[in-house]
Amino acid sequence: MGIKFKSRIESDSLGRVRVPDAALYGAQTQRAINNFNISDLRFPASYIQSLALIKKVAAQVNGELGLLDPERARAIQFAASRILAGKHLDQFPIDIFQSGSGTSTNMNMNEVVANLCRREWQIDVHPNDHVNMGQSSNDVIPTAIQVTCVQQVRDALLPSIRQLIEAIDQRAAPLNYVAKTGRTHLMDAMPITLGQEMSAWSAQLRASRLAIDDFIGNMTELAQGGTAIGSGVNTHPEFATRFAAAISDHTDYDFTASDNFFRAISSQDLSVALSGHLKVLAVCLNKICSDLRWMNSGPLSGLGEIELEPLQPGSSIMPGKVNPVIPEAVSMACAQVIGNDATVTTAGLSGNFQLNTMLPVIAYNLSQSIELMQNACTHLAELAIRRLTIKLENIKKPLAANPILVTALNPKIGYEAAAEIAKAAYASGRPIIDVAQEHTDLSREELEQLLNPLNLTNV
Repeated sequence: MGIKFKSRIESDSLGRVRVPDAALYGAQTQRAINNFNISDLRFPASYIQSLALIKKVAAQVNGELGLLDPERARAIQFAASRILAGKHLDQFPIDIFQSGSGTSTNMNMNEVVANLCRREWQIDVHPNDHVNMGQSSNDVIPTAIQVTCVQQVRDALLPSIRQLIEAIDQRAAPLNYVAKTGRTHLMDAMPITLGQEMSAWSAQLRASRLAIDDFIGNMTELAQGGTAIGSGVNTHPEFATRFAAAISDHTDYDFTASDNFFRAISSQDLSVALSGHLKVLAVCLNKICSDLRWMNSGPLSGLGEIELEPLQPGSSIMPGKVNPVIPEAVSMACAQVIGNDATVTTAGLSGNFQLNTMLPVIAYNLSQSIELMQNACTHLAELAIRRLTIKLENIKKPLAANPILVTALNPKIGYEAAAEIAKAAYASGRPIIDVAQEHTDLSREELEQLLNPLNLTNV
């Protein structure tokens, strides 16, 4: 026999609905719970709190404009502040796969805020007429996407990328004069220093960080005030600009009203572009992880140039095995972000006339991608880069025997003669300098200077 919960009857324009008595939401939320059972995916707290902030700021502005009486305006702001403080987040249970406009989640917020006003302040507040005053799901949800992304990127992602860059630069500095075998096509190539190799990682990250930082300002132009289709129906002419100024005060970021609400509501080009920048970052991080895994490979039959700190046993059957788990975990996060980008791109194609109808999945995937990249950068910095050790003997031995060093003799003896020396050295397993001394008129002293691996790195 199932457990019976106390319930109450709520009504909306479609009729009566039974809702759990303890729930702060109402009829429209309950309908969404009943209708949408496609996944167990729910919006993250950051997105729900951005929605609450929108309701708080809208009530403030509508109060200042004289459209909302002071008592209701204050109550809505107090209720929204509770959610902003992390309370009642369990009252937002709707699947992300729902109405493409996100109306269900917007109404979920409206109902929770209205019920908080009734229960805690005994003020009659209507979810549509008061909490949603001068708003539509069609401008609220795109605004929530952008407010969430701006805050996540600037508060968390950009600092975490900087943290990883600093970790790499700190490790690279003392390794600028440690030469190693370079590799192209995974085959031995001309020497490079460990510092130079790491500098490529740092430069990739700097470029990605700069691109994200430069772009994120575009997402501060908000759709709020465009209401249903961009015409601003049912809202005050000053609402949009006042809203942008007020939410800027609340967040310390400079938001503005969009210069074209029709574009802001009907398209999600900005979301697609941000997702693209996150994909580039994922590709960058995966490159670093791939290099770390190859450099760490072994310990006996691989490259073994570095040793990542052993963090956990690596096998349930092979005792003593340790795996590069942090680069592996980060690479999986990168794969997820690249997949998310495909989803956001596909969703971006769903702008039909005056509305994009895949807003919830865009919101979820963007927020997840930002969080994954933030945490991936932090993990890579603190649990991999800062803790790895250099295995100098494993670096020096193959470098000294690298036949590709003969490339330095090309200007002196020509490509063909140098190739013969390289093949002879490789076939005999002898040092390249000894074979070169036998096959050229160059002195040992001159050969030592020409074939010095560190000299060939141009440090």
